Amino acid sequence: MKAVPSNRYFVFFSIAVVGALVDLATKSWVFGRLGMRDHRIWWIWQDVFGFQTSLNEGALFGMGQGMVAMFASLSVVAALVKKKWLFYAGAARDWLLTVALGCVSAGIVGNLYDRLGLHGLKWPEGYPGHVAGEPMYAVRDWILVMIGRWPWPTFNMADSLLVCGAAMLVWHAFFCGTPGETSAEEPDAQAG
Repeated sequence: MKAVPSNRYFVFFSIAVVGALVDLATKSWVFGRLGMRDHRIWWIWQDVFGFQTSLNEGALFGMGQGMVAMFASLSVVAALVKKKWLFYAGAARDWLLTVALGCVSAGIVGNLYDRLGLHGLKWPEGYPGHVAGEPMYAVRDWILVMIGRWPWPTFNMADSLLVCGAAMLVWHAFFCGTPGETSAEEPDAQAG
């Protein structure tokens, strides 16, 4: 186990907890205002950006509809592997990795909460493929962005945190190298 500065634990868990709470609070607020299946759009910027509720039993862009158990299991495994890499293998010594994985964790927790049905919602009457009143194991999406006349698939704050965290990981992989690595141009700090 590699030593990790204690402030990294604080940063990681603060981002993960606050991010997940913001995601859950915004989902609850928007779904409380617009309902579960109301196709109304609450425009913030007319025909560009607004709120519209949607229920997603799949993953990214709705792929894998109905495979809730598989996605929930993958989320748990990813969370455990990520925490082991971060704190046991010492990746948390790198600030960018700590922040990126805090964002990814917040996204995992926010969407896993919905996938496990912990929000306590029940399927409404007339929802295809579901009996009214059965527990809902679906992610609540609500952010609508239009690309010209085409609506981007609705998403939520957890999705945004996942994407930002993944983008930081890609940035790190391509531009930051591994911790402790020095480039050929940099003089070795211990030389002469």
